Amino acid sequence: MTNQNEKESIVYFTRDLSAEGLLKIAARVNETMTGKIAVKLHTGEKHGPNIIPRPWVEKLIQTQMPGASIIETNTYYEGDRYTTQQHRETLKVNGWTFCPVDIMDEDGTIALPVNGGKWFTQMHMGKNLTGYDSMFVLTHFKGHAKGGFGGSNKNIGIGCADGRIGKRMIHTTPGSDDMWDISDEEFMERMTESAKAVTDHFAGHITYINVMRNMSVSCDCEGTAAMPVVTPNVGILASLDILAVDQACVDLVYALKEEDRRDLVERIESRCGLRQLSYMKELGMGNDCYRLIDIDNGDAVISLGDAVKDVVPFKEEGQN
Repeated sequence: MTNQNEKESIVYFTRDLSAEGLLKIAARVNETMTGKIAVKLHTGEKHGPNIIPRPWVEKLIQTQMPGASIIETNTYYEGDRYTTQQHRETLKVNGWTFCPVDIMDEDGTIALPVNGGKWFTQMHMGKNLTGYDSMFVLTHFKGHAKGGFGGSNKNIGIGCADGRIGKRMIHTTPGSDDMWDISDEEFMERMTESAKAVTDHFAGHITYINVMRNMSVSCDCEGTAAMPVVTPNVGILASLDILAVDQACVDLVYALKEEDRRDLVERIESRCGLRQLSYMKELGMGNDCYRLIDIDNGDAVISLGDAVKDVVPFKEEGQN
């Protein structure tokens, strides 16, 4: 999937799935965080079992980004985060109360330009997005019912689009009564164009962390209805390159033993999820050539196989 003639991006890797591991790897990529910082996080439906643990995020913000706000938008589907009132109640239930949480489309939308897209020239985002100087994209990497997988691209492409206009632009053909009628490959492209609007807006002041833990084939938007986790935990990855970090996560999934990767790979491929990666490259959003740097072992460059050779089957007990 890579061309060695191209310059490689750096992707940092740790097997330490803990608050300390998150702090350690975040320190490698947070130098671009200046001014008012937005932490883009999927805060999940009520009692969601697989979201990034709240204590990890609390320690990260208090230690490295004091004063930062978690940012979210309301959902396109009706549920526990459909209205701002419902969303704020869900945030309380899930414990996201230790720092400000900005529901960015609470007071409307703003259109950001989409440069070089074939579906959009602009995308509607939560109005408050432009009130931040930097964005720290903190993503729970997992499967996704529509996108195949949810990485950094999905986190900002869907997660920053407002719940009434932007998300409709991504999911639904204009004039259609079916809110989910966009075909798989086209959906990947629309979502990626939305993400590009965000990466362009924060160019030079945006960074990406993907947490490969509790990787159900379901997104955190499915809450307690998510499919059981069967994929082993892998670790945490970080980069200043959105394509490189998502590419590395997908590559690590494919590097697992067949019996460990089967369900998640089927979800990715059945939804044309790999189109996210190829379209990010076409749009010039990043590099699919990368060096995987093992920060647990003296910053050694490691292979995908070495990164996953010691993973063990997923066990729910003790993961939280």
